[in-house]
Amino acid sequence: METHPASDRRSRRAPAYKQESASSFALFTAGILIVIFGVIALFKTNPVAGKWAQGYDPTGCWWLSTAIAALPIVVLLGAMAVLRLKAHVAAIAGLLTALIVATAVFHMPVRLALTSAAYGAGYGLFPICWIIVPIIFLYDLTVRTGRFVTLQQSLTNITEDSRLQLLLIAFALGAFFEGTSGFGTPVAVCGAILISLGFRPLQAASLTLLANTAPVAFGALGTPIVALHGVTGLDTLTLSRLISVILVPFCVLVPFWLIGAYAGLRGMFEVWPAILLSGCTFAVMQYLMAAHMGPSLADIVAATSTIVALIAFLRFWQPKRVLNATGSDVTGQSRERFDHSAEKIFKAWLPWLVLSLIVFVWGYPAFSKWLDGLTTVKATVTGLHNFVFRVPPVVLKPTAETAIFTLNWATATGTGILAASVLAGLLMGLGPATLAVAFGKTLVHLRFTIVTIAAMLAIGYVTRYCGLDATLGLAFARTGALYPFFGTLIGWLGTASTGSDTSANVLFGSLQTMTAQQIGVQPVLMASANSAGGVMGKMIAAPSIVVASTATQTYGQEGTILRFVFLHSLALAMLVGLFVYLMAYVHPFTSLLR
Repeated sequence: METHPASDRRSRRAPAYKQESASSFALFTAGILIVIFGVIALFKTNPVAGKWAQGYDPTGCWWLSTAIAALPIVVLLGAMAVLRLKAHVAAIAGLLTALIVATAVFHMPVRLALTSAAYGAGYGLFPICWIIVPIIFLYDLTVRTGRFVTLQQSLTNITEDSRLQLLLIAFALGAFFEGTSGFGTPVAVCGAILISLGFRPLQAASLTLLANTAPVAFGALGTPIVALHGVTGLDTLTLSRLISVILVPFCVLVPFWLIGAYAGLRGMFEVWPAILLSGCTFAVMQYLMAAHMGPSLADIVAATSTIVALIAFLRFWQPKRVLNATGSDVTGQSRERFDHSAEKIFKAWLPWLVLSLIVFVWGYPAFSKWLDGLTTVKATVTGLHNFVFRVPPVVLKPTAETAIFTLNWATATGTGILAASVLAGLLMGLGPATLAVAFGKTLVHLRFTIVTIAAMLAIGYVTRYCGLDATLGLAFARTGALYPFFGTLIGWLGTASTGSDTSANVLFGSLQTMTAQQIGVQPVLMASANSAGGVMGKMIAAPSIVVASTATQTYGQEGTILRFVFLHSLALAMLVGLFVYLMAYVHPFTSLLR
């Protein structure tokens, strides 16, 4: 049969063009609707004169109210996973749904709804996007100078087996970046490195999300646990210890799960000694640091110990069967060895060493506290701050929701990453003008990502200030004696919907402790379960997925990534819930609470 290459090329391009046009049209339409909605709010509604108390069952039927409260999340995830819309279109659709549900069903004043959306979008831009942009900027610089190729080759010299590379990069190195900065940094960096090693982009995105679980509770120098202490009043060291106890078996399980998802059971068992060493090293060191020193350095020490132990082990042990990044068996095949000098390898790793050092110093409490006092600006969000009240049974007594935008531009993690990127660029021989042009190109490249994350955080903040999150949490709280299991899933749901274990702890920490007292379970267990369950929701959080797709240059395929990680996330969260249930009621697991 005669073929027509030119015609084939046109037919292949057409769907992509049509999809891009449809996405642009949908985004434009959504923007017009939001503007109209805002105009109505400004000119057709009276200013909010008093306070507004959240209501958690506006329909008078708890299950119907719960179903309606879940609509923004269902629309957001369904648009990506089922309809396969691009992330920015799905995010706008989810935001419109959240605004309609908040105002039409939960009776939130329109001005409050729009203000909370704007507040959330601002938080999405700073600090979330302010972390993503500099880290992608640094990656672009290393590619531009050829350092990334050398880094890739140096990793290949450690081990040519893709399973062990995945273990070293996605699990161990990713945990280090989670501990230093969090907020998508490990997914962005490790996804890019995996692609350079030959992993398929979608595969790299999905696997880095799956790997970024166990360290999340202690991410960004223990920020989630500090926040949990703030809303519950429970001792930070006690929370840190108990969360690490819950996570010990999962620190061991997750690397097995990761390699099994990538290479299958046979491929996993072929490298089980390295997996077991990595998991046990990370679990033991995380527990020791968390239980005795607190949350701030738990991930950093555990990840560093795991990297050192794994590299040392691989000097003496390699699997009998070697798989490359496509999963093909290349055992015994002659492969090129890259005999780079120590100096060249050091230069290849220098940008990332600079990043690690500066981010660590930037987050060091004494330094950040000093710099905070000099540069941080805090502004209350007019018309929202202390206007919304959470009420029982979510809290003990009516409590005003604060709305304070913190512009800690100097101490923000993103600023530290930008400083590291500029310094690394200068050390790589790039001039200021070149760096400025490269940064501008990075901003243009990430334009849709920025819009997406701003819209997704707007959804999260509308959900929070309207009380949709509490409605979902209260539905789980109806499970009685089974609450230790389902309460853990509240943390999972909180992280999945907000993109942050910290936010999940702030939203549901008080609910967890109050419900635990009512059913006769130790409050510290359920507060800890909220954070531990939340770590498994990180991989399906929409902002995390967008960061992964952006870093691996698969933007627009977020639905495919979500479909891969969703069942893994749910299964792991249910296992955490089962473990918490055993700790609540079954001996000898109850002794772990002491």
